[in-house]
Amino acid sequence: MKKDFETKFVGWSFIVGMIFLLFGYELLPHKLDEYFVATDFAEVGKSVWFWIWMYRVHIFGWVILGGAMMGFMAITYGAPQRSLIIPGAGILVVGTFTMALAVAFYYTFGAYGVGQTEGKSPEEMQTWMDSFLIFNHYATCMIRFGRIFSSLGLIILGIGLYKFKLMPAWHAVYTALIGLVGMCIILFIHENFHVFMPIYYAYLLWMLLTGLYLLNKGVRVAS
Repeated sequence: MKKDFETKFVGWSFIVGMIFLLFGYELLPHKLDEYFVATDFAEVGKSVWFWIWMYRVHIFGWVILGGAMMGFMAITYGAPQRSLIIPGAGILVVGTFTMALAVAFYYTFGAYGVGQTEGKSPEEMQTWMDSFLIFNHYATCMIRFGRIFSSLGLIILGIGLYKFKLMPAWHAVYTALIGLVGMCIILFIHENFHVFMPIYYAYLLWMLLTGLYLLNKGVRVAS
């Protein structure tokens, strides 16, 4: 088993990323839906600076997770496990940063819209909202891609963890199972924005379990 500064650093990265993702989202004073509605901006405006900072924390959670995955690739690099670990972790990183970019849209337009909609009549409000609807559509597309990329990465990563026994079998199966269920939700359920949320929390639990295992046990690196 490899247990040293590297495994501890990566383990803490997973845990810190999980904390940022969890509390950054849960402490938002107003949670947005898949598409902006006119009432969102008034609600955000009630505590706009706290809302902005919680979104920043949440976005940094995705970035920290991307760094944790790159660190995990580094400490497990080597033949033959790299044939599955690198593609799995790499696709997961792509999904992670896609999610960060998608979330940044809601953060930016939510804060920007507070000032832009102040004092507008309902007709003016609707005209302004129609002007960025295409960007909202694109953001929802990025969220779906981020979720499905992350899910595919987890499947490949879980297979690699199981095949090369880098971590316990239960952890490898849990990793692949989250990814499989996540992909099925995105592919087969049309209105999946909220349906996916249980997988999001299962994802956070996976980050916590991964971080704790790396801190306490390290990782087995196949020779």
